[in-house]
Amino acid sequence: MNLNLKESQNIEFKQIWKDEYIKTLSAFANSDGGKLYIGVNDNGNIIGIDNAKKLLEDIPNKVRDILGIMVDVNLKQDENKEYLEIITDKYPYPISYKGSYYYRSGSSTQELKGATLDKFLLGRQGKKWDGVPVPYFGFDDLDPFAFRLFRQKAEKKQRIDNELLKESDEILIDKLHLKEGDYLKRAATLLFAKEPQKYVTGSIIKIGYFKSNSDLVYQDMIEGNLFEQVDKTMELIFTKYLKAIISYEGVQRIESFPVSELAFREALINAVVHKDYGSQQTIQISVYNDKLLMWNAGDLPPHWTLDTLMQKHNSEPHNPAIAYPFFLAGYIESWGRGIEKIIEESQKFNGIIPQFRWLNGLWVEFYFNTDKSLPNRLGEKLGEKLGETQQSIIKLMQNNPKIPITALATQLDISTTAIEKHIKKLKEQNIIKRNGSAKGGYWEIIS
Repeated sequence: MNLNLKESQNIEFKQIWKDEYIKTLSAFANSDGGKLYIGVNDNGNIIGIDNAKKLLEDIPNKVRDILGIMVDVNLKQDENKEYLEIITDKYPYPISYKGSYYYRSGSSTQELKGATLDKFLLGRQGKKWDGVPVPYFGFDDLDPFAFRLFRQKAEKKQRIDNELLKESDEILIDKLHLKEGDYLKRAATLLFAKEPQKYVTGSIIKIGYFKSNSDLVYQDMIEGNLFEQVDKTMELIFTKYLKAIISYEGVQRIESFPVSELAFREALINAVVHKDYGSQQTIQISVYNDKLLMWNAGDLPPHWTLDTLMQKHNSEPHNPAIAYPFFLAGYIESWGRGIEKIIEESQKFNGIIPQFRWLNGLWVEFYFNTDKSLPNRLGEKLGEKLGETQQSIIKLMQNNPKIPITALATQLDISTTAIEKHIKKLKEQNIIKRNGSAKGGYWEIIS
């Protein structure tokens, strides 16, 4: 008989019992709970075990002695075959197995290490990285200029009571929830310290201009508090790294950059607020002749996908102790829009949707329209012939010829089946064609 179950984040099959499988139970306890079946093969077929009744007594005792938790062990029977079902609940505190901590990632058990382990342990204590108190860091280490900058921006946006802005820096720190007992939090070092990089390694933004992936032409390292970093980066990108196209309307000179300033600013703010500062990695911005790439360090929780990230990204700030002062100072215009706003502003600016991908962190990729007349010509030629969705598909293919159907569906918020139907019609009209295989090929817009 088959259990009609598949191995997953919370289901595991084993043909026989080994004490080392207690590690898997610890991973279930550290994740969302789960069930371990003994006497079942990898395909979910029940093969049975001979010592079921003995294990029924031994396993709970061993788990209690090694992990310090209780599990339910149930004896199951299929015809003349006996097997076990071990149920582990999710625990609110970290469970270690012989001094190490494990988590479920898909259908595998992985050991937590480094920054991922730190984040996990803090999370089980109800804390985030930026909310941890910092010893040997006091008010004398804070920068009066950083407070002046914050007050100027907060007053301009009118998001905080003017009377509070007149209070001392000490009171302001307390009202911003950047203090715990007698200690300042890590977020305070990033926002208001004289030397933030002294306390948080890697809390800088690196910008580079490249001719190719291996040919760096020049670069800048942006240090200071996070408010300064955002302002300096915006200035450098739009005065030094991006070339504006000059045009005139009458006698008025107009500069047009290849990337929406509003979209880039939103991406930059999100990178600063959502960054995993415990990783000690820098935010990296790479500018090329035809694109701008931004990478923000971090680790996805083991069972998340990029779609999950985008949903979570839009629902709440990753570092609330950092996000709250940024919101009050007017850097964050509204809660919960994030990636949606980056896409929206880019579409309004030049019709080119930025690409998002995950590789040891979040990449945001802005592609330039190197032929400014192409979208207009395309619209003039096809505007009456195609619907809005089909025109959007063509623009996405034009911006990224290797874009997969799943990405088209995500960007346009419709099903893959609907995308395939539109693509079929576009092919029948001899507007597009596919070159190469489904994985290695690319889309071509036929003139």
